Amino acid sequence: MNCKYFGTCASCTLFDKTYNEQLNYKWQREKERFSELTTIDFDIIKSNEKNFRNRAEFRIWWEKDENGNEVLSYAMNDFKKNILKIDSCEMVSCHIKEIMPKLLKELEKDLVLSFKLFAIEFLGSSTNDMLVTLIYHKKLDVEWMRLSKEIEENLNIKIMGRSRKQKIVLSSEHINETLNINNKDFKFAYQEGGFTQPNTKVNIQMIEWVLNNIENSSKDLCELYCGGGNFTIPLSTKFNKVLATEISKTSIKSALRNCDLNDINSIQFIRMSAEEFVQALNKVRAFNRLKDVNLDDYSFDTIFMDPPRSGLDDTTRNLAKDFDQIIYISCNPETLHRDLKELVKTHEILNFALFDQFAFTEHIESGVILKKKHNLI
Repeated sequence: MNCKYFGTCASCTLFDKTYNEQLNYKWQREKERFSELTTIDFDIIKSNEKNFRNRAEFRIWWEKDENGNEVLSYAMNDFKKNILKIDSCEMVSCHIKEIMPKLLKELEKDLVLSFKLFAIEFLGSSTNDMLVTLIYHKKLDVEWMRLSKEIEENLNIKIMGRSRKQKIVLSSEHINETLNINNKDFKFAYQEGGFTQPNTKVNIQMIEWVLNNIENSSKDLCELYCGGGNFTIPLSTKFNKVLATEISKTSIKSALRNCDLNDINSIQFIRMSAEEFVQALNKVRAFNRLKDVNLDDYSFDTIFMDPPRSGLDDTTRNLAKDFDQIIYISCNPETLHRDLKELVKTHEILNFALFDQFAFTEHIESGVILKKKHNLI
């Protein structure tokens, strides 16, 4: 890796390996972890070695030079948890990398912009649309808005300001993205504060992997933890109807917008937790949020789950066992292993993939497709 901070910056923990060596290390680790549950070959989805992140956050280090001028630096931790000042990052997209130094120069021009600036968040897209969130430990005023608007125009980016009990949107709080999935374009609006997959290339390959490993169905899909519809919208092309749930209000707002962008009307989004949805499906209790949704109108054969790092709770795991087909995307191999130990009692693993979302880190994403044992030929 051609990065001057490689081996010093603690964000890349596998700095002592080449890209293929770190990928092989993670593959061998997961192969051993899941050996008791399956012997099938893993599909390995590679990342680019650098410039793959379209989402990044950096702390800001503020100091004065010998002439008394304000100097801003991006800051990470080193391996001793000390502050490491950086001026670039090889992990971020080429567009973010290009904007990083230009943005600091603009912010250094006026104390209104630089003083008590705590962190900067970048949200980019493959279409070069970019939203930058400036996070402060002070109240933002009209002068800050005027100066930040000038930076928007100079750098052709969108800027938001955040501080305690303040959120200032200068032009827009979302960016536009187009993902080409199996030679079909899907449009998305990614909102600040909502969850988005940081590695666009791997994200596309994750979605394609799922689509290419399941059959078209005349029945319906149930999705838990749907986020902004990243998987939901492309997967809707494989099913009659989709019922998707998500607890985040921001994500539901994004999901509804993304459905409109793609002219899809076969998806119903519901804002509720996975645990609440299980109660609703099992008719344990009624929910006002479901007053316009008749669950009996759905004939599910597949459940799709992309849970947080904590994985599935006991109730959701038991619900999944009732579906003919389970699609499980995981960001934590440990909780995936725990959940699969239960799911393989009723289902068989047909496909297993490793997605290298975060190169040169210990992290790996996984995808598993399971089929109910009595339905296997």
